[in-house]
Amino acid sequence: MIDLLVPILVSAVSTKVLMDWWLKTAHRLGFTGRDMNKPGEVYVAEAGGLWVILSTVFGIMVYIAIERYGDARLDVIPLLSITTTLLIAGLLGFFDDLLGWKKGITPLKRVFLTIPVALPLIVVKAGTSVIELPIIGTIELGLLYPLLVVPIGVLGAANAFNMIAGYNGLEATQALIILSTTVILVAVTNRIDALYVIAPVIASISVFLLYNKYPAKCFPGNSFTYGFGALYASLAIYWNFEKYAVSSFTLYFIELALFMRGLMNGVYKENFGRVQPDGSLLPPYDKSYSITHVAIKAVSRLRGKCFEKDVVLFITLLQLIVSTTSLLLIYVRL
Repeated sequence: MIDLLVPILVSAVSTKVLMDWWLKTAHRLGFTGRDMNKPGEVYVAEAGGLWVILSTVFGIMVYIAIERYGDARLDVIPLLSITTTLLIAGLLGFFDDLLGWKKGITPLKRVFLTIPVALPLIVVKAGTSVIELPIIGTIELGLLYPLLVVPIGVLGAANAFNMIAGYNGLEATQALIILSTTVILVAVTNRIDALYVIAPVIASISVFLLYNKYPAKCFPGNSFTYGFGALYASLAIYWNFEKYAVSSFTLYFIELALFMRGLMNGVYKENFGRVQPDGSLLPPYDKSYSITHVAIKAVSRLRGKCFEKDVVLFITLLQLIVSTTSLLLIYVRL
């Protein structure tokens, strides 16, 4: 178990050390952002996801080293292309954190910014061309898979995971749920090798969540959301569970539909609620243009008031339902 436990430990400790350093450094440099779902002027360190990505890469690299200096039977190309994808996604996400939201990069440019993320997977012809998708079924795509499906999948996942965000602990919790159910999937389908990539990610995100949970000390930023989306797409591509990956992202397809609804109504939505003096949240619009808006309305009807933690809990439960249902459907079929 040393080849699993050591990478986990490296990722967890690296995240702790880097986050402690970053909290001080970010505030000293003024690299902070306002916590929009709280009354008053509360500022928090930004772009903490970059350190999650670096710590994850450290953990995976340690695993590669253990295997290569041991029996040397490990095929390093998949792991190196995944780590390269993760680093590029994190770097571009960090660039977006610096210049992005309301600072000069238009939404369309932000999408194009993620195009290079898929290159490490494209150049090594990652994955297999026979895939299974929900509704469509099993299809053979040939060269269309590495040249078309892979970049679309990586770009789609990176941008999709960025859409449901803006609440303390939300993105990190979503990532942990998706990864945890994926661990069950790879165990059931005998794709255990994927665990050596997933485990360091779970370790790093778990430590980061200690800093990101309510009340947050640090935001994940686009370095986290782009990075996780690209990483998860990479896992699905290499270990051939595209069908499950697409199903587990059901909430993000719903989010896209609500976003398009907003555009049709002339609204480029924001996920934040309207903060009341007691810290409770009201919907920012009459109509719902995000799952976060749906959560505020649903909790308010059930409990009278909705707070930031309620929104996170509501969406967490939805993701648990989605991921568990997707997992059960695949297990029943097996």
